[in-house]
Amino acid sequence: MNKEALIDKYNVPVPRYTSYPTVPFWSDDKPDANKWFQLVKKCFYESNQSKGISIYIHLPYCERLCTYCACTKVITQNHKVEDSYIDALLQEWDIYLNQFDEKPILRELHLGGGTPTFFSPENLKKLINGIKIHADLHPEYEFSFEGHPNNTTREQMQALYDVGFRRVSFGVQDFDPEVQRIINRLQSFETVKDVTDIAREIGYHSVNYDLIYGLPKQKISSVRDTFEKVAELKPDRIAYYSYAHVPWKSKGQRLFTEEDIPNSAGKRALYDLGKEKLAELGYDDVGMDHFSLPHDNLYQAKIDKQLHRNFMGYNTSHTELLIGLGASSISDAKYAYAQNTKEIARYKAASVKGELDLIKTCYLSDEDLQIKKAILDISCRRELVFSDELKPYLPKTIEDELQVMAEEGILSFDSEKLEVSDLGMTFLRNICKLFDNRLRNGKSGDNNMFSKAI
Repeated sequence: MNKEALIDKYNVPVPRYTSYPTVPFWSDDKPDANKWFQLVKKCFYESNQSKGISIYIHLPYCERLCTYCACTKVITQNHKVEDSYIDALLQEWDIYLNQFDEKPILRELHLGGGTPTFFSPENLKKLINGIKIHADLHPEYEFSFEGHPNNTTREQMQALYDVGFRRVSFGVQDFDPEVQRIINRLQSFETVKDVTDIAREIGYHSVNYDLIYGLPKQKISSVRDTFEKVAELKPDRIAYYSYAHVPWKSKGQRLFTEEDIPNSAGKRALYDLGKEKLAELGYDDVGMDHFSLPHDNLYQAKIDKQLHRNFMGYNTSHTELLIGLGASSISDAKYAYAQNTKEIARYKAASVKGELDLIKTCYLSDEDLQIKKAILDISCRRELVFSDELKPYLPKTIEDELQVMAEEGILSFDSEKLEVSDLGMTFLRNICKLFDNRLRNGKSGDNNMFSKAI
């Protein structure tokens, strides 16, 4: 079977595996904050001294609505909202600090959104310094943020650089004016070039572009033009994402119709062209939509089999504890996950009282922990050892299913180990799905639960 036929076969709804179990299989019962904190502390004391911790901070405000976006956000021109939200974030950080008897060692910190560069340079520095003052920095700490090219200023980038940031990710998506118009994200090549040049001039050593294929009005010509422009700027990393059309979750996506969106064959052509151009430009396929130039530490982590994957995507910081701060943020404490309320007012009210307002939790069984490790090994190291701890939880049909993929050239395996081929990098999510017992035994027929693989 050729690659095109394999893509047709495996282009089915499948999780992105930034967690296991995936969010749709988490409990909707009223979360128990005390139980959550017990597992946070267990994870913290097991790993803080050896690996440090990670922090994700959700900054939800945007000045304009990007209609393709399905993230948690609040559209406002009122920058007076900044101060009270920063205060709430630092109060939430205090809630976690009060659980620990030793200083956290901060290995990784990421600002996501929303639009983190909605916030003033002064407030960004206030936030990060308020986090850092109560933590020690790991010798190999890495701070990163997401920036909107239209409103990321030299002053903001300098302020974040001064408090330790060295990586920035710009949401480029597509350079075609018609695509930008319909997704309400008008930004010129010159604007993207300017912020990229400024970042490098200040000293940022890794610049990432987010690009999306399958957007409304997107054509082969627009993707080709986008990559020609990307070739001029040569970001260190590229995330080439599939557009997920979920209008039942995101009202902004109702502003265009199914007729505006490329059909399955058209979207696959956009994907194929993007992969071809990435290879021509020298980007290595790290896995699951992520690409890196060989000089970037993400590539080196892949070669050294030191990649890690969590809610922030692929990264080089293999921490066990990820604390999510802010409305809608998700935390990963190895043995459990928890998500904050998505409502800003509720989030701030809880933080002021020194409480967490959790809307979802998930506590992992021994089986979940083994499957979680297996999926991380496949997605980050392209291999899986069939350990004695894992074997009892493997599906009865797994050998037959793996044999099919082996005959297709996607992987190789024997009784002890599985290895993903170069061809199989396109189908990492499908390989991981074979080990997803929650999906296997749950409501897997719900096609609205996950986006398609391509």
